[in-house]
Amino acid sequence: MRHPLALVGLLAILATPCGAQSRPFGTVRQQAERQQAWLAERLDSVLPGLMRREGVDMWILPMREYNEDPAFTSLVSPTTFAARRRTIYVFHDRGPAGGGVERLALGGTSQGGVYEAVRSSRRADSRDGRQAELWGEEQWALLREVIEARNPRVIAINSSRTFAFADGLTAGEQEGMRDALGPGIVSRFRPAEALAVDFIAARLPDEARFYRELMLLVHQMIGEMFSERVIVPGVTRTSDLVWWWRQRTTDLGLDTWFQPSVSVQRQGVTGDLGEDPVIQRGDVLHCDVGLTALRLNTDTQHQAYVLLPGETDAPLGLRVALTRANRLQDLLLEEIRPGRTGNEVLAATRARMEGEGLDGTVYTHPIGMHGHGAGPLIGLWDRQDGVPGRGDHRVMASTWFSSELQVTSAVPEWKGQRVRMALEEDFLLDADGGRHWVLGRQDRLHLVR
Repeated sequence: MRHPLALVGLLAILATPCGAQSRPFGTVRQQAERQQAWLAERLDSVLPGLMRREGVDMWILPMREYNEDPAFTSLVSPTTFAARRRTIYVFHDRGPAGGGVERLALGGTSQGGVYEAVRSSRRADSRDGRQAELWGEEQWALLREVIEARNPRVIAINSSRTFAFADGLTAGEQEGMRDALGPGIVSRFRPAEALAVDFIAARLPDEARFYRELMLLVHQMIGEMFSERVIVPGVTRTSDLVWWWRQRTTDLGLDTWFQPSVSVQRQGVTGDLGEDPVIQRGDVLHCDVGLTALRLNTDTQHQAYVLLPGETDAPLGLRVALTRANRLQDLLLEEIRPGRTGNEVLAATRARMEGEGLDGTVYTHPIGMHGHGAGPLIGLWDRQDGVPGRGDHRVMASTWFSSELQVTSAVPEWKGQRVRMALEEDFLLDADGGRHWVLGRQDRLHLVR
């Protein structure tokens, strides 16, 4: 791998024994302060424009403890882990001249001062002989007061049959809200898929600066895992690498959003090598790994080669196979741009891929607050003709994607055996629509010597 820069601090962390306590991104308190600044900036600079783009006067998100809306982590402070009883977040756009978007938390806290916390002083009617406050029923009466005082024309709710990110309004919450508000207010409800999806997807410049630091750590960890420091050919199994990644992640005080995987392709073997093969010299290795820090996620797939005795590099055919996968990455980045749907990007990329004789598959997804993030899908591995609904969403500037794809090529040194080069690298779309890798990409195989 060629890295545009080397951060001495992160390299020093990777040299620290696994049992030692390391803080690659500062103390937990420092991380929380940075996340709190992101929250305030997102609510100030991103939300108003999205509400006006969607023609929404008010956005209401009711939720209960441990059954939070998917937008929850994008709306609350890093010190908040769950809703309390019932919390209702209300956003009311008073217009640019009227003071912007008012932010209310009914039944919740101010989240570090970014909301006005409002609580009901009345006791609602009891239900089944129990105090209604225990159910948060008094919040519905307060919500009605808030709406009647502001008289919005269009009220956005999170209800969608297409996007999970925009479908956070549960059946119980919807029933309670409709009963309390009455048909006059309910008639103004409108599902606003793009509002929820794009608010979760939108990323900030300082988040991108942090993400670069996080991605450098990912690349360095992969480089360590795919090396003779960790792999002993004939001894090490793929499961050993999987648990090495999990343990290293935990030792660094970080987390992951999925169980990593490591797989093997071997010359002369076209079938299954078993669930947990021993790594041998001459093998091609593939990993799919991720890290989670400051509520942001990475998703990376790299390839490695275990050198045979006397070899100093991988066979030319394997190196060419990687270059062909790199070419499909180029085509994807050239075709993705704000305003295009995911399906349009997929069709254009695949047309050029086929025109250049690449036998590949594109299954790229957004990433950020979620690993498989909010935004348009650009194919699925089994849906290369487009993804109805989720692929029809439009690409937006200031968002991130994981360029997940593969190209399969015949390798002459392996007697024409076909080898799959599956790569995944995260990239950014800037505010002006420019796109670039977070930290370069893999253009050379990792070598296990």
